[in-house]
Amino acid sequence: MVKKIVKLVVLLFILIQFYRPSKNISTEVSAADFLKITNANESVSTMFKTSCYDCHSNNTEYPWYAEVAPISWMVAHHVDEGKEELNFSEWNTFSQKRKEKKLDEMIEMLEEREMPLKTYLPMHSEAKLSDAQNQKLIDWIKSLQ
Repeated sequence: MVKKIVKLVVLLFILIQFYRPSKNISTEVSAADFLKITNANESVSTMFKTSCYDCHSNNTEYPWYAEVAPISWMVAHHVDEGKEELNFSEWNTFSQKRKEKKLDEMIEMLEEREMPLKTYLPMHSEAKLSDAQNQKLIDWIKSLQ
């Protein structure tokens, strides 16, 4: 009985690998991109790309484990949610009022250390912002207001 259950679980695992969510990969940087529009310096750009852009842009860099279902489904869901909340690739399509609101929200998320997500950091240690980096981003965003 146990062998049958194990075989069934393995078969199910193999079968779900054929259901692949679409990838969030763009071949170019949008003319409406936040970093392009704001003329961010290299240091700020690097921090945003490393800590924010995987979930909040049109170009996600997928780790190896994002190829395995059901993890691939969870990653796709997180990226979809992140882009729905804020998509840096479409920044210049936002109204001025929406841009101001998103800048305020970015500052709040950074001040409260809500971003990057705690669940994202264990597998993406490069995305973790030091206190100094976090403050640098806050100050830079405030300079845009």
